[in-house]
Amino acid sequence: MLLRPGHRMRGLELVDTQAGGDVSRIVIGGVSQIPGGSALEKMRYLEQEGDGLRRLLLNEPYGDPAMSIDLIVEPQHPEAQAGYIIMEAMGYPLYSGSNTICTATAVLETGIVEMQEGLQELVLESPAGLARITARNVDGRVQSVTTQGEPAYVAARDLHIELPTYGPVSYDVVWSGAFYALVDAEKVGFALVRDEEIAMTAFADEFVRTVRPEFVEVHPDLGDVGPLPFVHFCGPLEPIDGEGFRSRSATYVHPGVICRSPTGTGTSARLARMYEQGRIHEGQWLDTISPRESTFRGTVLGPARVGVHDALHSHITGRAWILAHSQILVDLDDPLVDESDLEHLLG
Repeated sequence: MLLRPGHRMRGLELVDTQAGGDVSRIVIGGVSQIPGGSALEKMRYLEQEGDGLRRLLLNEPYGDPAMSIDLIVEPQHPEAQAGYIIMEAMGYPLYSGSNTICTATAVLETGIVEMQEGLQELVLESPAGLARITARNVDGRVQSVTTQGEPAYVAARDLHIELPTYGPVSYDVVWSGAFYALVDAEKVGFALVRDEEIAMTAFADEFVRTVRPEFVEVHPDLGDVGPLPFVHFCGPLEPIDGEGFRSRSATYVHPGVICRSPTGTGTSARLARMYEQGRIHEGQWLDTISPRESTFRGTVLGPARVGVHDALHSHITGRAWILAHSQILVDLDDPLVDESDLEHLLG
């Protein structure tokens, strides 16, 4: 369908991908240049002046709140080949492992950055900073993506909350691109299997709503990053050959979403806490397994520093698959489209 001058019809070019079962919709065309220099500045502009794009693509009839959106933007940092802004049901996370894996795959397989056979280094600018990526490419396909994002650190330990329905719960809070509350799954009665997803959602929804008024944390470099958005359920650790560990896990995104993947930032958060506790060391790895049985691998690199906090550098490795390459049409006269802050964004 041709978009004629004067019509209030707009087109968006999309690449739908999935990593570990989580769908990331990559927007590669149709959005006007976003004001701001860095990916963080562009993200802040969308958050304050252009949130209609996130709502449009995550809600019916165009999308689903369980999806994520990644908007490709011009980077500011000279090392970066592309920038991206992440949009989810909870708002605008500064970094995400699964979204980075999906974005890197889409950038390479669509030719936004020319693909090289074998191992290829790629740098993407996220709102949290640079994501340094190694892609393994075979016969024109991205077979795996290993990404190093922002260092993770334990922000608060041994916290306690009394939930109206579930009673007392202990948790830690870790920064790994967003603030995560880490909860021992066995202690709250979950085996982290698919049949428990509805029950886990109900528990985590009540947990987040109860904790948010009490927990206020500011990132040393990024400042106010909003209210607590994530809960990560941690299963028991199983040692593997003295080299690493395996553990079931589940991540809740507020409001109302249990991730299909074990999530990259959730895995990084667990590594940071394990490293601080002396339970994992440089070169060792952790395979996290989601309720949908998908797996990411997190590998310990070494110590870092974030403000006054001891932190951890780590790698997350996974694979993404392209599901669709499409154009969607947005009629700004459609009553189901909130065009109030969309018209100036859609070229």
